[in-house]
Amino acid sequence: MKIVIAGAGAVGTYLARMLSNENLDIVLIDEDEDKLTKLNNDLDIMALVAAPTSIKGLKQAGIESANLFIAVTPNESENLTCCMLAKQLGAKRTVARIDTYEYMEPSHRRFFENMGISSLIYPEMLAGREIAASAQYSWVRQYIEFDGGLVLLSVKMHDFTSFNTNKESKNENLLLGHTLKEISIDGHRFHVVAIKRDGDTIIPSGDERILAEDLVFFMTTKDQITTIRHLSGKDSYPQVKHAMIIGGGKLAVRTDWAIPDSMSLKIIERDPLRCEELGRITKQRTMIINGDGYDLDLLKDEGYNHIEAFAALTNNDEKNILACVAARRNGICNTYAQVENLAYLDMAESLDVGTVINKKMLAASHIYQMLLKADVNNVKMLTVADADVAEFVVKAGSKATKKPIMEIGLPSEVNIGGMIHDGHGELVSGRTQLEAGDRVVVFCASQTLKRLGRYFN
Repeated sequence: MKIVIAGAGAVGTYLARMLSNENLDIVLIDEDEDKLTKLNNDLDIMALVAAPTSIKGLKQAGIESANLFIAVTPNESENLTCCMLAKQLGAKRTVARIDTYEYMEPSHRRFFENMGISSLIYPEMLAGREIAASAQYSWVRQYIEFDGGLVLLSVKMHDFTSFNTNKESKNENLLLGHTLKEISIDGHRFHVVAIKRDGDTIIPSGDERILAEDLVFFMTTKDQITTIRHLSGKDSYPQVKHAMIIGGGKLAVRTDWAIPDSMSLKIIERDPLRCEELGRITKQRTMIINGDGYDLDLLKDEGYNHIEAFAALTNNDEKNILACVAARRNGICNTYAQVENLAYLDMAESLDVGTVINKKMLAASHIYQMLLKADVNNVKMLTVADADVAEFVVKAGSKATKKPIMEIGLPSEVNIGGMIHDGHGELVSGRTQLEAGDRVVVFCASQTLKRLGRYFN
């Protein structure tokens, strides 16, 4: 498969790095030679110094044989233009990163397809939905729902005996110190499919113990969510009814649109002109406040001590991280920090900032879905774990249908967390026999997902 990426910025670079180990023919185009030189030395890709909108440059990249053309430059107009050119020059499929929400309306899809643009990606919309989904469960870092009632939860493990606040001292984490085998003996209906610990992602065996400060990923069914909440010591975490966002950018607006109307929201923005615009484009129940979101006195005046969710969505990663650290120390359990610098992600997790929102990784995940050979309905690059989640449809006669799961030879860095059989979500074990038409939810280390198609096709 040949993939041409236009734009060696944050998203393009991340994609190139992610795909360079997949035995794909990758060409990265950018006008900035300095950006490309370092990448060309580090990665097994072809780096081409050219304008993405140059017909000559696209031809030099071999666009006529490209299976996928991805335009992720910072300029929306440039992305749309070079996708149209690439399609006319022979690219089979094109993807453009955009910044205009209007273009995402379903009624416009055929219009863009006729222009030669197969798909549009709007990172702020993806990130806003991420925050809204997670806000439904204040004690969960990430929440991913699959058909049939299966869900994937990531939960931070705290040793509440070491906390000093009255609220948290009442909690008890019943999972700490136990191996996964010991936990399963109790008959709990969930799987621990991965653990993020000290910056590393562990695909655990039954002998792995759950330790304080682990970020644990559970696969379960909806009826068992309260069980995980209780065992993790999170019973006292409140339902989110009141939320606050600092920073009134596009991500704040998309989050406002995505969260339910039952949740009250305040957005604090320092630019008075932007506040006026926010008043016109946000929901009626949203209160817009002109001020400095890092001013603690202002936050307290606006009910900082009485909210259940806090999001720092400004363009300053460092301040977003510190704001969320402060919010958690103030007793706010549900916090979100926009962190665009990939080098800060592990630090943000180690500081326990809550949920980290990275638009680059969300956009890359969305694009990565298009590259999979198997029928994948949902792919999610987990922001704070070097891992992928996907649904595969089991095909008749595939390797997965011939033996129980434990005997089909899946890589050690793969866990099948559950499956959807006849429309119902079920957990699986090593003895489970998959059937044609089953949809399995796979959790695996990054760079492994692409190789799994041969087991299910």
